[in-house]
Order: sequence, then structure tokens, then C-alpha cells
Amino acid sequence: MNHLTRASLAAVLICVCASAGGAQTTAASTDVYHVHFAKAVPGQATALADVLKKPDSRTPMPEHFVVLRHQQGDDWDYCVIQHLGPKATVDAASAAPDAGRDLRSWHTDTFVSGPAWPELAKALGIGDAASSTGGSVYAVAVWRAVPGHRDQLEKVLREPQPSKVPVSRVVLTHMEGGPWQYLAIDRWNSWQDFATDQASTGTATANDPWSRIREHGSYHHDTLADRIAPR
Repeated sequence: MNHLTRASLAAVLICVCASAGGAQTTAASTDVYHVHFAKAVPGQATALADVLKKPDSRTPMPEHFVVLRHQQGDDWDYCVIQHLGPKATVDAASAAPDAGRDLRSWHTDTFVSGPAWPELAKALGIGDAASSTGGSVYAVAVWRAVPGHRDQLEKVLREPQPSKVPVSRVVLTHMEGGPWQYLAIDRWNSWQDFATDQASTGTATANDPWSRIREHGSYHHDTLADRIAPR
């Protein structure tokens, strides 16, 4: 993937995996991930995807990554999440040429804390026979809190949400990089499940999840995506 920046970091995490009916599991805080948002040069989206889908041999665990592709929402084309383990160190002397450098119009890089790879992979449906065809739908959201409301925003983001279909969620916490504090990813098994979930959303009230998250969030971008790697 060839898009690491600089840092020497240790990890803290928050991960929430929610299923139908609002049930959830919370993983321990253990590992560091690198989050790469990228926009392709016009006409080069397929070429950039081919680069991003290749495991980066410079990382400690090259096969531990996921590439999400924009469908509707923010201006990025791809979101790449690379697992780095409990620590991340980048050595400028060993930096290899970036194969995708001339294929990107712009990109951002952020280090985040998250769960151990098996927990993240489970939440994102990686290795799940039900989603092995790439049929999962993802809602990728970056959030920044109202000043003084960071703990409240985090609490709301982690709360289980009632649903008539299985929905999993992972929340990753900013450590260094982009201008956001949390990356929340929801996953549905299919577009049909996504539509069912959206259709069952009730009327907004003063204390519903939508209203409470807007009370504590000052900035957010939401994007629907599918998964192109691993398949």
C-alpha cells in the first residue's frame, strides 16, 4: 500500500461490534492501525485500486489490511486500514518508493488505536463466509467532538443501536494525523439488510441516538462503501 508517514506509537483502543437487537461485544485496547484516505487522479481509479489491494511488505503484518471503496458520500475514493501491531515505527532510511504516488490526487494518513486484528476482521466481515463475496455494505464516518464533549461523543458512538438485521460496528480512536477524533465503521451483510435497517428507523425524538450524537459532534463526514480487499 506504500502510504505510511512518521511516528513511533503505542496503542489504546475502543472497539464496538454491534449485532441485531443492539447486542455488542467490546474488545480490549491493544493495537495500532494506519488509516489512509485517498482520491485518485481522474482516470486512474482502477490503477490506484490495483496498487492499494497489494499487501505492503514493509509492514509487520502485510496481510492484515482492508480496502474500502467509496459508493456515496465524502470525496475520497478509497479507505485503507492497515494493522501494525502493538507498536508502529517508521524508518525514513528504509522507505521504499511509493508505487501509487502519481496515481493519487490527494491523500491523508492517520494513526489510530483499535482492537487486535481478529476482532477488527470479525467486525468488518473479513473471513466471514457470509461476506466473502464482497457483498457487505459499510458506513464509514469520521467525527470530531464539540469542545469539552469528547467523552460524551465517544460514549454515544459506542452505544448499541436497535436493529432488525445484523449490524457490526468498530470505533477507532485518533492518535496522530487527520483532523478527526473517531472513525466509526458500521457493516451490514448486504444492501438488502442496509435498506431494511434504514426503513425501520423511527421518528426522531429529543433523546434518540441521532439527536444525542448531534449534541456532542461538531463535525462529521459519512460515506457508504463496499470492500475490494481482501476478497
